[in-house]
Amino acid sequence: MRLKEIIVVEGKDDTTAIRRAVDADTIETNGSAINAETIERIRNAHEKRGVIIFTDPDYPGEKIRKTISEQISGCKHAFIPKEMAKPKSGRGLGVEHALPQVIREALKDAQVMDEEAVEEITKEDLIVAGLIGGPGSKQRREKLGRLLKIGYTNGKQLHKRLMMFQVRRQDFADALAEILKEEQ
Repeated sequence: MRLKEIIVVEGKDDTTAIRRAVDADTIETNGSAINAETIERIRNAHEKRGVIIFTDPDYPGEKIRKTISEQISGCKHAFIPKEMAKPKSGRGLGVEHALPQVIREALKDAQVMDEEAVEEITKEDLIVAGLIGGPGSKQRREKLGRLLKIGYTNGKQLHKRLMMFQVRRQDFADALAEILKEEQ
């Protein structure tokens, strides 16, 4: 599978994992302190071929994603669940640990994040749904991120991520119903 878009990853090990899964070009950010030159390379790649941001499902990965998104709009975003980004043994978390089929699935599901919300899902909705500030809320957010293919977020970022991906109220309700069904 050859990808038109250029994939933005954090480092060399991520590039290696991507190339095991698909035929694609990458740009490596070399960590979360992205310099102006790297931003310009990503901007140029986005204008010429399109870009998919595919960072680790952790705080530094989210910081990179946010930094790029603030400066370059219209990029696609791919996510993998944390449990799919863990090594077979040892510690760590990252794209480099994901199996090729997990990477292919994430890239297939890549979406453009958009700040304009279609139908507002309120923070109150998230509290009532048990996604923020209650027992089991972290696990519910992880499941929700996987079902809606928007990646995991903490409680503060969940509302913004739902709005950025223009998650419809019905899709949110359907995913939540599936989560609650699993819990019973």
